[in-house]
Amino acid sequence: MSPAVGHGNPPSRSASSSTIVAETATGYHLLKINGYSLTKATTPTGSFLPSSPFTVGGHRWSIKYYPNGDDVETADYISFFLVLEEEETNMGLTVQAKFKFSFANQVKKQPSLKYRPIKTFNLEDSCGWGYVEFIKRVDFEKSDDLRDDSFTIRCDIVVVREIRTEETTEILPVESFVPVPPSDMDQQFGDLLETEKGADVVFEVGGQTFAAHWCVLAARSPVFRAALYGSMKEGDTAGVVHIEDMEAQVFKLLLRFVYTDSLPEMETEEDVICQHLLVTADRYDLHRLKLICENRLCKYIGVSTVSNILALADQHHCDGLKKACFSFLGSPANLSAVVASDGFKHLSRSCPSLMEELVVMLALPPSHA
Repeated sequence: MSPAVGHGNPPSRSASSSTIVAETATGYHLLKINGYSLTKATTPTGSFLPSSPFTVGGHRWSIKYYPNGDDVETADYISFFLVLEEEETNMGLTVQAKFKFSFANQVKKQPSLKYRPIKTFNLEDSCGWGYVEFIKRVDFEKSDDLRDDSFTIRCDIVVVREIRTEETTEILPVESFVPVPPSDMDQQFGDLLETEKGADVVFEVGGQTFAAHWCVLAARSPVFRAALYGSMKEGDTAGVVHIEDMEAQVFKLLLRFVYTDSLPEMETEEDVICQHLLVTADRYDLHRLKLICENRLCKYIGVSTVSNILALADQHHCDGLKKACFSFLGSPANLSAVVASDGFKHLSRSCPSLMEELVVMLALPPSHA
């Protein structure tokens, strides 16, 4: 009797895989130009000043700096080119690489943040590849990138070393029957906060009330955890916990972070709110929130704000934020403008220890500051 159709061993399936590997080597070189105005005045259009040779990916390179452009048509621009430098015995050598130039000390959007497409470099091409119109001089001379008649250029390089095909032993799944969605726990806890379902504590802050869940607060903050078993748990006769010395908007953001581990972007007064929120994060021992506030405040450091931000960083032991303030004050032009302000005079009177730290920092050489 022949076996029935559909019975017996299922048909076997096999799968294999291979990988195309593009091996690369990366590195960068910093080229500092001291005395920009002199380089512009003494270097004609079409002439360049070279960097010292450096090595990336096993090959020697150099940078050509054209203060007055590569040719007559680009005389109003600063030009930069990357050149392959090798021994003459390697005359037939070609190297494939991509690269980008950027201002090393610039925080905001730079003229070139994207790598140029992969180019082929060889010794016969003494000009190399680069940016003929890197930045217009009139714009550059008005920017923050030129400080004390000097600036620093960073050249990032990715060298293509080898492209090969490898057989891999991993057996890839032929089909995926169970797709796993990304976690939405933060959204679920955010909904729990918004709906107030199951809330067992009410806070009154700045004339507003906020319902929350003790178990969530205690799990996230050691301070709330201690309060769960202390006097705050009792509240007053109406079961309301009163929080003093805090704005309602700040406490609302604090709760949002406790439930979702994230902080939304703020459209207005982010610097002021982040200062208050940093103090609150320190008060409730929310270390990650405190670091987020530190990070956001770094971009608001300026002549009119650095004194307040530095005092805040010192008071709440924010080492990263303090270093950012000292770095800003390390510029003689910035320091001169800040010293003349009323905020700095108040800081000198109220925080003399900070002044000692600043003096020590300014006295150190740049490599140790």
